[in-house]
Amino acid sequence: MPEGRRRGIHFSKLYSFACCRPKFEENHAQIGKRGYSRVVYCNDPKKHEEGQFKYSGNDVFTTKYTVYNFVPKALFEQFRRVANIYFLVVACVSFSPLAAYTAVSVLAPLLVVIGATMAKEGVEDWRRRKQDIKANNRKVKVYGGNHTFHETKWKKLRVGELVKVCKDEYFPTDLILLSSSYEDGICYVETMNLDGETNLKLKHSLEVTSHLCDEKSFQHFSAVIKCEDPNENLFSFVGTLYYDGKEYPLSLKNMLLRGSKLKNTEYIYGVVVFTGHDTKVMKNATDPPSKRSKIEKKMDKIIYLLFSGLILIAFVGSVFFGIETKKDTSGGRYRRWYLRPDNTTVFFDPKRALLSAFLHFLTALMLYGYLIPISLYVSIEIVKVLQSIFINQDQDMYYEEADRPAQARTSNLNEELGQVDTILSDKTGTLTCNSMEFVKCSIAGTAYGQGTTEVERALARRRGDAPPEASDVSSDVQGHDGDAVDSRKSIKGFNFRDERIMNGQWVNEPHSDIIQKFFRVLAICHTAVPEVNKGTGEISYEAESPDEAAFVIAAREIGFEFRERTQTIILLCELDYKTRKKVCRKYELLQVLEFSSSRKRMSVIVRNVENQLLLLCKGADSAMFGRLSKDGRLFESQTKKHIKKYAEAGLRIMVIAYRELGEEEYKSWEEEFQKAKTSVSADRDILVSALADKIERDLILLGATAIEDKLQKGVPECIEKLAQAGIKIWVLTGDKMETAVNIGYACSLLRQGMKQIVITLDSPDIDALEKQGDKDAIAQASFESIKKQISEGMHLIENESTNSAEESVEFGLIIDGKSLDHSLKEDLEKSFFNLAIICSSVICCRASPKQKALVTRLVKSETGKTTLSIGDGANDVGMLQEADIGVGISGVEGMQAVMASDFSIAQFRFLERLLLVHGHWCYRRISMMICYFFYKNIAFGFTLFWFEAYASFSGQPAYNDWYMSFFNVFFTSLPVIALGVFDQDVSARLCVKYPYLYIEGVQNLLFSWPRILGWMFNGVISSVIIFFFTTKSMINQAFRRDGQVVDFEVLGVTMYTCVVWAVNCQMALSINYFTWIQHLFIWGSIAFWYMFLVIYGSLPPNLSTTAYRVFTEACASSSLYWLVTLFVVVCSLLPFFSYRAFQTRFKPMYHDLIQIKKL
Repeated sequence: MPEGRRRGIHFSKLYSFACCRPKFEENHAQIGKRGYSRVVYCNDPKKHEEGQFKYSGNDVFTTKYTVYNFVPKALFEQFRRVANIYFLVVACVSFSPLAAYTAVSVLAPLLVVIGATMAKEGVEDWRRRKQDIKANNRKVKVYGGNHTFHETKWKKLRVGELVKVCKDEYFPTDLILLSSSYEDGICYVETMNLDGETNLKLKHSLEVTSHLCDEKSFQHFSAVIKCEDPNENLFSFVGTLYYDGKEYPLSLKNMLLRGSKLKNTEYIYGVVVFTGHDTKVMKNATDPPSKRSKIEKKMDKIIYLLFSGLILIAFVGSVFFGIETKKDTSGGRYRRWYLRPDNTTVFFDPKRALLSAFLHFLTALMLYGYLIPISLYVSIEIVKVLQSIFINQDQDMYYEEADRPAQARTSNLNEELGQVDTILSDKTGTLTCNSMEFVKCSIAGTAYGQGTTEVERALARRRGDAPPEASDVSSDVQGHDGDAVDSRKSIKGFNFRDERIMNGQWVNEPHSDIIQKFFRVLAICHTAVPEVNKGTGEISYEAESPDEAAFVIAAREIGFEFRERTQTIILLCELDYKTRKKVCRKYELLQVLEFSSSRKRMSVIVRNVENQLLLLCKGADSAMFGRLSKDGRLFESQTKKHIKKYAEAGLRIMVIAYRELGEEEYKSWEEEFQKAKTSVSADRDILVSALADKIERDLILLGATAIEDKLQKGVPECIEKLAQAGIKIWVLTGDKMETAVNIGYACSLLRQGMKQIVITLDSPDIDALEKQGDKDAIAQASFESIKKQISEGMHLIENESTNSAEESVEFGLIIDGKSLDHSLKEDLEKSFFNLAIICSSVICCRASPKQKALVTRLVKSETGKTTLSIGDGANDVGMLQEADIGVGISGVEGMQAVMASDFSIAQFRFLERLLLVHGHWCYRRISMMICYFFYKNIAFGFTLFWFEAYASFSGQPAYNDWYMSFFNVFFTSLPVIALGVFDQDVSARLCVKYPYLYIEGVQNLLFSWPRILGWMFNGVISSVIIFFFTTKSMINQAFRRDGQVVDFEVLGVTMYTCVVWAVNCQMALSINYFTWIQHLFIWGSIAFWYMFLVIYGSLPPNLSTTAYRVFTEACASSSLYWLVTLFVVVCSLLPFFSYRAFQTRFKPMYHDLIQIKKL
């Protein structure tokens, strides 16, 4: 049963200046050659299986691992870390006689650490796998052998099959559109997942296939498509359809890409061309650039430093060992007779002292390996994952309106959030809502629209005036936050209030005929499609852009309701200013000349019921005023004044004009236009553009519209806090300079008292050269002009700094797109950066996506400090990936920016909490955690060195094998993880209240080399105190009641007990914010050591070796053991305690000051 088809705009009535209609071009001549060899048999997929074509299936996998490569690939990832390679080598060597301990005691911790990290990788990859399975098992209707459409899974689709996709469904593969529910085969597509744009794209089928509208019509359908091979280019497609013995060119306008969604169209039929990983979206699915935090990079250097220290002390020990071994037989006497130097192994042979020293060196490398923290990496991984969970679950960063929480898309950069020096931000959709609202207009030289915008209020504050209220015409209605609001229901896209023209009052205005024409243009000149809600009868509009939807809604609210669109008719219900009655008028749609970035305007040609031919046009002021006729400039000067005022208020401007066409003029033009449209020559678009330009002349000005893209809630306060935290903020926008500057003031990016430095090429000299067209002269003059302006800016800053030595002056730099292009070239790049970096705020206007990425790269490379980029659209992806941290706004411009980001938030204001709270905490926690790790391992490792020196560098470890193996894994690891997850120097409220606390991260005070080396030195001091105080207190003292002195086992247990107590109590001293978890982990780790001693010591001697009942029978009952433990632990903590007391009293850090103030 054939389904009903809608009558839409015939494609022949619409011309897009982006090559809408396909034509044979030079690329089509490449079909069949290399790069253009794909052959698709439509409605006959079996031919691909039988022939030489082996096309991929449609199942897609984005996982990093497979069942087969998980183990080797994950192991490779683990052993890219130099510390893990070291421990693997030690584990292997431990099976040899060189080892100072058993192989199992070395291998077990390594397996635990590697296994835990691999398990984490596996779990994360399995989650991705489940998402892939869900996508692959989606359902779609496919044409089968019984000549009907039946449901199948996406993954089962094959090249050449015919599919039916219904409204609001995603396209399962890359398809060539054959027909749709519209008669002429058009459909509307949302490409948000591909390019981040929410505006609908128009696609169309070839006329030759648009009649295929039901199952029966496909029964005998057979065709061949020859096209380009799979590639990543989203914006081009070259192919040819061979059907009924004829060839038809295919272009991107005929293609429906996987990942996009069918909108405003009941259904489409298409043929599968590319499947699975051959689709364009998957060809673009490259892995994001690998980013590592600066702390992680520095940690590698610290590991290398520790390796150097390890080699040094091993070498020193080996030298002394060689000397002592050589002396064993000096003078024919055996100095250390108990070693039996006359009958010994190569390890202690005085005759081969050099070889013995070398073998000792290898043993020492293993023995002192505890200087390198084996569990550091896995502990940091665990901590960062838990930190990310807290970020994701933070209710203060949850946007209830859109049901969007904050999301840490990677856990690798948590601490980097606390070190941001420069933020580079997009404006539209990031600082603003990207929700366009019609707020003001100028018609026939009269300004309409009351109330004030946020930018206007900021302008008033800057000038010292009272915030502007409504205009002279009295009204009890205001248009924005803080103003009175009328009882009307809030309408999305419409925030216009003016009783002079609302509620039909416009008919009483002096220029009511002009007002009528103005709103008719808004109601007719567009490509929007009305959608009627069957339940409520309300009309909504599907438009290609938010601006266009706002125009149509504004016209409807004033009384010009766009009701219906067919292939040739636009139906308007409007108020007639003469009869003052609502009438429905039909306009015959003759031509639509679409908007493009180069034309900067859009026009429609219609015929009204009075048989008049009208050209209705809207466009940017720069493109429109030059097209006005002499008689059409009646309101030009007044309109330009209003436009300037609107631009200052941060509003987006569109000029409205029209003209009446003569029958002969239009007929002659239409013939030429049709010839140009159907031309197959290479200059077809140039011909069409010239003809459009020809008809869009001698226009009559009606007025201008002003659309507001409102600032997001909390943006000014957020920017002010970030500035107080010492963070520099750059805004990179495509807006005009006037708009960008005024929005800069509205959002506190530019502040009162801040001096502006403006770099622009908008000068009479440059304009004169541009008119002459001499490109070389323009480039040279532009270069000299920018160089001069940069130099003047530097002089201004130097003079102000000299004159205002006591009072600091802030500077704001504003630069336009043309100037930026020259400033980023090698000759000026350095001087431009030197100027920009001194300024507190920088605004780059008219910046392209490429320029955004280049500016981000410049800032990152030149400062060497952490940069953060934030944006919401596909045009921001470059700068998000270029920055150290990319933050995506999950706004209305799709998810492209979010997918390319490291963190995502729903509103710009949440950046304040993300950086000042979570960033500060994560930076502090990770810094403290790493420093403490190195402290405890040095404190432990150096006790081994001191003991070996005491034992003539014999290679004898001070502790039992399993004591050493469990040190990092069980006795000290959990308190460090608790520190990394829960510690807070100050509360979240105080982090926001005192933003200068963030400067600790910007200046990297907590992970500087002096601080790292200070913690290492503290570890060495602790090891000296623990070893020497323990040995001096216990050796040669009666330990048992029978008078026996301390033996090797007891000394080892006592020293180890002191180490466990000291490092855990050191943790307790370092923590600022205790929770029950931290108490449990710290005191539980110490208690676990005693439990381990009892349990392990109760095992048979062949298993427990030196630990056999050493605690229960020797240590526990000895008061000396407990007194020494208390004495040594207190002494080892005194240096750090004294240092912190001195620092807090005389040289406090920022958090110390806040803590003191809080107390």
